[in-house]
Amino acid sequence: MDSTDRVRGICLALPETTERLSHGTPAFFVRDRKMFVMLWAGGHHDDDFPLLWCAAPAGAQEELIKADPERFFRPPYVGHRGWLGVRLDRDPDWSEIAELCEDAFRAVAPKTLAARLDAD
Repeated sequence: MDSTDRVRGICLALPETTERLSHGTPAFFVRDRKMFVMLWAGGHHDDDFPLLWCAAPAGAQEELIKADPERFFRPPYVGHRGWLGVRLDRDPDWSEIAELCEDAFRAVAPKTLAARLDAD
């Protein structure tokens, strides 16, 4: 299974999530409105490896980049809003990727919808 299929499976398992292309790449939205994950399967601009961009809770971007700058980065365009970039070409821990996607969902979803994750 490739990174696109894995990320798709993780994101579409979250409540009221939809997928559509944004900027030519798969993107995942809460209630078809607020994007929470973007997958650059072929990389972005000069990068030719898969990248995940995701919304992140306050402070997470700085913490994760500081802890592992070879894997995490501040993505262009959305990094100033706290989004996190993750390289997927270095044997990613898919349970960690699932947690990052869930955190991204929680960061943009209405509280009542995010609470459904805790009820499951």
